[in-house]
Amino acid sequence: MRILNIQRMSTEDGPGLRTSVFFKGCPLKCAWCHNPESISYQLDKEWIESSCILCLDCESICPNGAIKFIDNQIFIDRDLCTMCKKCLDICPTKALKLVGRDITVYQLYKELIKDKAYFSHGGGITLSGGEVLIQTKEVLELVKLLKNDGIHIAIDTSGYIDFSSIQELSPYIDLFLYDLKLDSNEKHIEFCGTGNQLIKDNLIKLNKLAKRIWIRTPIIPDSTDSKDNIESIARFLKDESIVFEKWELCAFNNLCKDKYKRLYINWQYENSSLIEKNKLEELQDIARAIIPHKEIYSVGITKLEVTNE
Repeated sequence: MRILNIQRMSTEDGPGLRTSVFFKGCPLKCAWCHNPESISYQLDKEWIESSCILCLDCESICPNGAIKFIDNQIFIDRDLCTMCKKCLDICPTKALKLVGRDITVYQLYKELIKDKAYFSHGGGITLSGGEVLIQTKEVLELVKLLKNDGIHIAIDTSGYIDFSSIQELSPYIDLFLYDLKLDSNEKHIEFCGTGNQLIKDNLIKLNKLAKRIWIRTPIIPDSTDSKDNIESIARFLKDESIVFEKWELCAFNNLCKDKYKRLYINWQYENSSLIEKNKLEELQDIARAIIPHKEIYSVGITKLEVTNE
């Protein structure tokens, strides 16, 4: 299996106290992605400027000249890098870091089962990404092991995957965290790199399996935060009679901007502001008006509106 990291004591990836595993690789390329290092399935390297003492040992040891010192910064030429890891081994401050690691199913299981004692009050394990379902074969082995120990398992998915993967895993999954980012197919192509018909079709099919579902919509400035988008998603959920427990409107934040810098990627939302609290509440009201008696709420930090009295 290829994963990014394991995050313990999580309270935002399903019910209770959870351990979340983030898998590498995603079929979408969302412009606002908060885990840009998860998009590519390939292992990668990143440079952490705050840890670097500019000793340049990495530059001198690289056999392919892939590491360059330019304008007081370390640059990694990914076309020349062969992932020999000599630079990682020699770095005295670990300012060069490997992005992603390979682990066997059983090794990951043994790592996760250590946290079982924390799951006694409604918690469990969440498998996230990237898109966890692109590694269906290995994930199936993992969830079977975890279910034998009575672990609550949630999967956070984009839904952009062959439905056979969802169907194969569904008997072992207690909760699906299902992303609906944009209702418009054209907007979805523009901001996520793919259309959304497969995502919608898979949710309709998943609904027929009578599984627990939480819907998640990221509220991104000038991208997904329009009233029309939230209204259209709400009408889709209502018209298709999707049975969901919660719908989370996830407020935008720019805490991931350093990740883009480390990967030498320009991020169009770097200077975007947090959403104002009253606007997020307005979007909630729109959704609740169309689908009443449902738990629709916002998560994340908002900008308080400042008024002059």
